[in-house]
Amino acid sequence: MTATLAAPSKTRRVVFPFTAIVGQDEMKLALLLNVIDPKIGGVMIMGDRGTGKSTTIRALADLLPEIEVVANDPFNSSPSDPEMMSEEVRIRVDSQEPLSIVKKKVTMVDLPLGATEDRVCGTIDIEKALSEGVKAFEPGLLAKANRGILYVDEVNLLDDHLVDVLLDSAAGGWNTVEREGISIRHPARFVLVGSGNPEEGELRPQLLDRFGMHAEIRTVREPELRVKIVEQRTEFDQNPHPFCDQYQTEQEALQAKIVNAQNLLPQVTIDYDYRVKVSEVCAELDVDGLRGDIVTNRAAKAIAAFEGRNEVTVDDISRVIVLCLRHRLRKDPLESIDSGSKVEKVFKRVFGIVDEA
Repeated sequence: MTATLAAPSKTRRVVFPFTAIVGQDEMKLALLLNVIDPKIGGVMIMGDRGTGKSTTIRALADLLPEIEVVANDPFNSSPSDPEMMSEEVRIRVDSQEPLSIVKKKVTMVDLPLGATEDRVCGTIDIEKALSEGVKAFEPGLLAKANRGILYVDEVNLLDDHLVDVLLDSAAGGWNTVEREGISIRHPARFVLVGSGNPEEGELRPQLLDRFGMHAEIRTVREPELRVKIVEQRTEFDQNPHPFCDQYQTEQEALQAKIVNAQNLLPQVTIDYDYRVKVSEVCAELDVDGLRGDIVTNRAAKAIAAFEGRNEVTVDDISRVIVLCLRHRLRKDPLESIDSGSKVEKVFKRVFGIVDEA
């Protein structure tokens, strides 16, 4: 007689809960704000190895609420937002053809370090296109990442041309593939998250500037916190389901908070005087271009929405300005002051904030 094994109650892969992650507040805040407003432009996370970068990003993707997509569409097309639709879906919507809609988890795409441009952008089968007269397109990772998160570990080791392609898609929201006069375009809106270790080389300033925010993370030094992190990880590895159940209420509360923030964001305003002062900080720090001003305004609005308010405060700006500007400063090899401290110093002076003794 053969024994039959009972099917597991939960078949989906268990992911470490976002709300259980200890410390690394700067990274967590930057990721949450980009999820609330993807137009912030992604996050570059620089720091030591083994500090939970990948774990945190996977946890965030798992935390996000399910999205509605058109069934069997390779681009995760939205059934209602034309900006998030593939050409084929838009034609079907215009001709009022009924769409089959399904709900799915937000996709997190991990970009392998050795990925080729074809693997990232997709390929066109020229032979099929010429012989059958159809646009035979094999979607790449950018198609899969649409409306999700694209994570590039060791982004500073990735070919500069590929980083350019990723940043262009993240900024414009579209990916265009052209081969032999045939052109195919599809939506590619995603939160771009890059991570790296500064010891392995810096990203070129022109590319670094294109990331909306820059979070720096360090290995936790306090022995008690280190012990807590190790104990948590051991407990999760041994009994993942009971461990996750402990955080279920917190996870649901945070998920609801993110959804509320996304809905509230269009109503959030930032006072004209604050906008002028943000630009004054950028000008005084000699930040090239206007990306720093735009991203700081967006991030300040996102943090206000996250906390359920429709007006930005000085405290909101204070909490995001270093994340938005530190990587845009020109590097002076003779300067000993940390770029984050420099941003903070200028911010306090411009906004008239006096340090408490």
